[in-house]
Amino acid sequence: MNHDEVALLVRQRGVIDRRRHPDLAGRIDWLVRTDRLVRLLPSIYTTPEAAQDPAIRILAAATWDPDAVITGPAAARLTDLVQGSLSCVTLASRRRTRQPGFRIERRTVPADLIMEKEGIRCTTPALTALDLCSTLGGDGIDAVLRSRRATLAQLWDALRLTACRSGNGDRRRLLLDSRSKPWSAAERRAHRLLRAARIEGWIANLRVELHGQVYYLDIAFPKLRVVVEIDGRGHADPQQFAWDRIRQNDLVLDGWLVLRFTWSMITETPEAVVVAVIKALELRQQPV
Repeated sequence: MNHDEVALLVRQRGVIDRRRHPDLAGRIDWLVRTDRLVRLLPSIYTTPEAAQDPAIRILAAATWDPDAVITGPAAARLTDLVQGSLSCVTLASRRRTRQPGFRIERRTVPADLIMEKEGIRCTTPALTALDLCSTLGGDGIDAVLRSRRATLAQLWDALRLTACRSGNGDRRRLLLDSRSKPWSAAERRAHRLLRAARIEGWIANLRVELHGQVYYLDIAFPKLRVVVEIDGRGHADPQQFAWDRIRQNDLVLDGWLVLRFTWSMITETPEAVVVAVIKALELRQQPV
């Protein structure tokens, strides 16, 4: 096998493990010297153009230690829970190394909280969401609940199975704050406002079917047919804007009183939000 064939092999597989190909050691060294391969981890190489690809770096970690468990943002990326850039691949491993872009965690992941994705071991969505609390706050929990990849009960089980971890106090508070299963940071804030104002009788993300279309109402008071819709920080898409209007029209025509609040309204004028909700509930309680 010549140098070009080795480079092609790397491109096809994503990475090459020098330990498994001792006969190619000289060719790998030459490709590194000529900048056609780069080392990601001890004995693990890839092409320069692939070196910053999150998927390739996760594959490199799993190839370096097949018994390792990918954790945190890397696990979220691998399981499509959270997208975006990935500055560091974290993994729980008994092996030790120091390499830029990788961090070895000294932790034991319970077997019940390990899954496989594309042959790579990683934390389950429930534990991944808890791991993300240290950097994303409640956003990781919201993402997993919104995607239905894990239930709130499974999140509590994951916390119980990883007791005594540093930061579990914050994770516990965020889970308590998630008892109404918010799907976004804006919904989480709105839930806090309603609880603080002692407003009861509401259900988060209530499923309703209108005209053959299924809708999930952000905050619904089903007995009074009042719905509070939350426009989060990501509602600038024109298609989403149009869809929200269709949804609102269907709700109004079905007899729902619809209130809409933006992220800025919830965060900057929370008192006004609470007053509007109370007025809407009082209006529906008045005799017709």
